[in-house]
Amino acid sequence: MTTSIRSARPSDADAVERIENDADLLLVDRLRADVWAPAPHGDARLAEPGFLLVAEVDGEVAGFAHVLEVDGVCHLEQLSVHPLLSRRGLGRSLVEAAKDGARERGYARISLRTYADVPWNAPFYATVGFLEEEPATSFHRSLLEVEAQHGLDRYGRRVQMSAPLGDPRP
Repeated sequence: MTTSIRSARPSDADAVERIENDADLLLVDRLRADVWAPAPHGDARLAEPGFLLVAEVDGEVAGFAHVLEVDGVCHLEQLSVHPLLSRRGLGRSLVEAAKDGARERGYARISLRTYADVPWNAPFYATVGFLEEEPATSFHRSLLEVEAQHGLDRYGRRVQMSAPLGDPRP
């Protein structure tokens, strides 16, 4: 199995959407969610401020990390790995690559929001250096409103987490 991580290209957009929808099925099943919005198209993710990384396995897109850069905040918006390729370190590699990308862009920390009690959510992120924190910026507080609009909080406790990135590279 040959694995690599690279910046996403427009030709990856369909795969990104498909992977997120497939991965979300695991979460929907775990949470017993009766309503779940479909993933945005990869073109929408590519158009947002920030960066999108993809993991390739044997030349096929197998996962992605979408990082937003908004109002001086670097935020891991989405991490998804195709369910058939989970538990092989792709998510961990994507998170580390996202942290590296954020550091290279001059950020001292990266944040995310996730479910507290889903094993591949907050407990996983804790293993890669993320700690729970309260939303302190207007951007982070706006995410609470978005989550409420989508009804995400009815499926379990949501938390904000961040990871320090050390000194940004010059």
